[in-house]
Amino acid sequence: MRLDRFLAETTELTRSQAKKALAQGEVTLDGEVVKQSARQVDESAHISWRGEPLALVGLRYVMLHKPTGVECSARRGLYPRAVDLVDLPKAERLQPVGRLDVDTSGLLLLTDDGQWAHRVTAPRRRCPKTYRARLARPLDGEALMAAVEAFREGILLEGEATPTRPAELASLGPHEARLTIHEGRYHQVRRMFAAIGNHVEALHRESIGELTLDADLAPGAWRELAVEEIAAF
Repeated sequence: MRLDRFLAETTELTRSQAKKALAQGEVTLDGEVVKQSARQVDESAHISWRGEPLALVGLRYVMLHKPTGVECSARRGLYPRAVDLVDLPKAERLQPVGRLDVDTSGLLLLTDDGQWAHRVTAPRRRCPKTYRARLARPLDGEALMAAVEAFREGILLEGEATPTRPAELASLGPHEARLTIHEGRYHQVRRMFAAIGNHVEALHRESIGELTLDADLAPGAWRELAVEEIAAF
């Protein structure tokens, strides 16, 4: 890795700022001042900037309890970003693994490991995702049985050419339901309930695959995944 890139990876410096810091003699490599931006370094090198030792961050895997009113976008917009809730070095490099819309709360995974993220989201893996929905109109009796069957067979959503994959619907009360889907179409859960004439007033993701949202995480709180949780995907 080039030395200027190493600095950009381990500090808040941009590549151009890293080159300027090098030119000004602010960087040492194994105790020696180095000014060459293109100097190659490896993981065993001892590099300091202004006397502070630097180390590569490595790959991170985070579970976040996303609140409503927070978006998953990488760009700053009208709402706070999910990544801004995570207090880790270079947190802006973390990318959401799949997305939740701004009005949906619950389990959101973030990582800077692109291959791992692909394993979680790849359509062919059909990773289950479970949501709890609060509905505007009651869903019980014959309407519930019809909805369970329709979701199991697949729903043809407006504007789509193929029906949804089989999904599992369970009632949690007249106005509350749990739905497990095995794909990730745009606003899929809300659109599925809309297709049977209902409206989702609140939506919360409970789990992805075998990983369930940690009950100890309040909205907006996060933790890094354990080794076995990472390996589950």
